[in-house]
Amino acid sequence: MSADFAAEREIMVDSQVRPQDVTDLAIQDAMRAVTRESLMAPGKAYLAYADAEVEYVPGRWLLRPRDVAKLLQGLRPRAGERALAIAAPYAAAVMRSMGVAVTQQDGPDLTAVSGQWPLIICEGAVSAVPDSWLAAIAPGGRLGVVQRAGPAGQALIFLHAEAGVGSRPLFDCTPPMMAGFEPQRGFVF
Repeated sequence: MSADFAAEREIMVDSQVRPQDVTDLAIQDAMRAVTRESLMAPGKAYLAYADAEVEYVPGRWLLRPRDVAKLLQGLRPRAGERALAIAAPYAAAVMRSMGVAVTQQDGPDLTAVSGQWPLIICEGAVSAVPDSWLAAIAPGGRLGVVQRAGPAGQALIFLHAEAGVGSRPLFDCTPPMMAGFEPQRGFVF
């Protein structure tokens, strides 16, 4: 018996995205169109539309559909913009469907970011946002990422304004920590 992924996409948007106050119709439409199952590791396509994070390669996860949608809505991507998607294959596909020109960075060193970007998104949790990501936010640009120091994390939007880079919280969530971005352990008195 094969899965009806088109129906699962509709159910995902109607049950996980819209009830979470994601009112941006462009995001909803893109999430209905993007085949999330094509981004899954072999044998995990059945998890594509579950309300769960799914590991797509060792140490990297796709965020829950709700979390991706809320993070994107906070970033406000618009057709014609340029974006950098760091370990964010689903967010990249959704933004492409919205008409955003997306460059993906999913190699071994995710901190090696070059250039400046009006829009940056990461689908994994980090204990601290790397300085290289903050430096890559173009003036007037924004970065969406989940920062997590303990059992819970917080989705943040970093904005590059005239006075510098500042952040504002969006929502709480608990995605797994991306490999290599765990908190550094140290000795404290």
